[in-house]
This record gives sequence, structure tokens and C-alpha cells, in this order.
Amino acid sequence: MKKLRSVALLIETSNAYARGVLEGIVAYNREHEPWSIYLPEQERGAQPPSWIHSWQGDGLIVRIETDAIAAIVRQLDKPVVDVSAARHVPGIPWVETNDASIARLAVEHFVDRGFRRLAFCGDPDFNWSLWRENAFAHEVEARPGLELLRFPATSKTAANYSWNREKQRLGDWLKQLPKPIGIFACYDIRAQQILDACREASISVPDEVAVLGVDNDELLCNLCFPPLSSIIPDAHRAGREAARLLDLLMQGQSVEQERHLIDARGVATRQSTDVLAVEDSDIVTAVRYIREHACDGIKVTDVVRQVPLTRRALEQRFQNIFGRTPHEEILRQRVQQIRTLLVETDLSLHKIARLTGFEHEEYMSVMFRRATGLPPGKYRRSVKQ
Repeated sequence: MKKLRSVALLIETSNAYARGVLEGIVAYNREHEPWSIYLPEQERGAQPPSWIHSWQGDGLIVRIETDAIAAIVRQLDKPVVDVSAARHVPGIPWVETNDASIARLAVEHFVDRGFRRLAFCGDPDFNWSLWRENAFAHEVEARPGLELLRFPATSKTAANYSWNREKQRLGDWLKQLPKPIGIFACYDIRAQQILDACREASISVPDEVAVLGVDNDELLCNLCFPPLSSIIPDAHRAGREAARLLDLLMQGQSVEQERHLIDARGVATRQSTDVLAVEDSDIVTAVRYIREHACDGIKVTDVVRQVPLTRRALEQRFQNIFGRTPHEEILRQRVQQIRTLLVETDLSLHKIARLTGFEHEEYMSVMFRRATGLPPGKYRRSVKQ
């Protein structure tokens, strides 16, 4: 009987993203030659488990976030894949979320709701936060008419750091921000802190300040008040990719010793951003009607019936606010729903076409390919591989 390869997973189980990565590793393992897996229960930044020093296994998938973990990885001299952005051990393959895709989703989420003033609140102690901030700034600056503000967060390693002082600074910053404004937090915990500070400062969420996080930790998001909207990283796919790379390394094959980036899946919209920051009440009515009925096969004439405007006036005012026509918005909403159904269900393309307002699967496929560059079937395979 062939001996199972032994794999150690030094990945914390204390947050939703890391658990998603672990689920992706398990899914890959079930579909391929199984491994004997060692998984200690640990929190982020924990010390290496005592048994790892004399471990004689075949490979590791690790969140290398401390010097101690990095030293163990070097000492063992085994095939390893890093699933951290800290980059303590250069020259090995690493899998991370694509922060450019996260930033793009964040900006689109706010712009779709009519926000023209956007802000970023990060954590300077993490590379991924700095990368998200830079990517967010790039996305904002690439779109005329948008304004960007940033919270100058203090590093926890600073000599005079205290959370009480930082919380006061955050509250003062929130009070002086021009409103309405959409704030993108680097991850859900930071977003929760912003929501708490808004509540203490009597700032209305989402009417004055809309808050968006990252990780979609459902327990944390639903414990927030109001419930937190959050970008959904594809942690499952990141885990699968890390497992695939390690499998190749353990077979003696070479893999690219660079970053392997995984795009985010979308946005889970909850009450913290469920608002339209648009003063034109007729356009608000039109947008809400489109969002509720885009997949019912509606046309622009149906939208015109909902507002006291001519078609020309509706299209002109819609274009001035959102930079696209009502027809383009209907198609965009349908494409978003097609994406969701392709990723989250195993429904046939014929059924998805029916559910998104298309009489023919072929027409849906043509429209989807025009919007995304990929036919629906290929898109589904690319995000589920």
C-alpha cells in the first residue's frame, strides 16, 4: 500500500478567511491523492507547535506571519507554500487575495450607490492593508469626480500607541469628514471599530457614513450594528490553489516562485451600505426599480413608467449621476446575477437564462461574454477550479 504524504497546515482557525483557506485545502485533498494532515488549533501569530521542530513530513502550507514561523520553515527545508502577505520568506510560492480586485469592487459598490466622496481606513501593520489602500487610491483616482480621504492610522508597534487614544482619533476623524461618504475598511474588524465609533459620535449609518469591510465573516458582520456589508474573498479557491502548488512541489515539479493572486468573489450587501447617496428622488426610484426587477425582463420603457420623467430626461439625469444609461444598468444588474448563479449554484445555463430574464440561453451567453470577456461555462470553470 502506497504511503500517504504527510502535510502540515500552520494556519490559524480563529478567523473566517483562514477557515475558508483550510476548507479549500480539504476540498482539493478529497479530489486528489489524499494526504495525512497535521493541523494544530492556533490563533493568528501563534508560536510554532512544539512537534514541528522534529517533524519528518513531506510538505507544508503555512501562514508565515512571524519570524519564529519563518525560522522553522527554513530549518525544515521542505516544500512549502505561503498563504500570508507578510512575505517573511521570499523565494517560495505564495497565494494571496488580489487586492486590486477587492479595491475595484469597493469603489464600484460605493459609486453604484451614488457616493462621490470615499475614504479608506486601514491598518499599517499589515502588507495587505497597505496594498489595499494603494489599489483603492488608484481606482478612485482613475475615476473623474471622486474624492479620496484617508485615516492616518497608528501602528500598534508605536511607542505611544494605545487603543483608547486611537479610538478617540478615529471618532474625531469621522466627525470632521464631509458627508455623505463611503468608508472602505481594510477588513471586517476595522469596519466594526468604525461602526462603533459612528454610534458613539451619533453619526447615522448608512445615511451619513456607509461602511464596507473585507472578509465577509458572517458572524462578525451580523453582530455589527447595523449589520456590516463586506467584500467576499475567495478563500476557498486560495486554499485549493495552495494545495495544488504544494502537490506539484512534493511531486518534484517546479512552480512559479511568485505570488499567485485570487480575485474576490463579490460583495455581501447588508444594512451598513444599503443606501443611495443621491439627492434626485426620481433617479433613486428608477435605480431601486431596476435593482428589484432587472431579471424580470424589464425594458427602459418600464422604468420610465415609474417616474414623472420623459425617457430623454431620465437617461440624461441617470447618465450624469452614474455615468451609464438605464439600459446599461439593467444589463449590468443581470450580469451580476448571472455571475452569482454561476458561482454559487450548479444550475444549468438554460435555467440561469430563465432566472435572469432571457428567453434564450444563447442570447444570455452572447451578452455575458460581451460584458466579461468569457462565455458563462468558461467563467464558471475558471472560478471553481
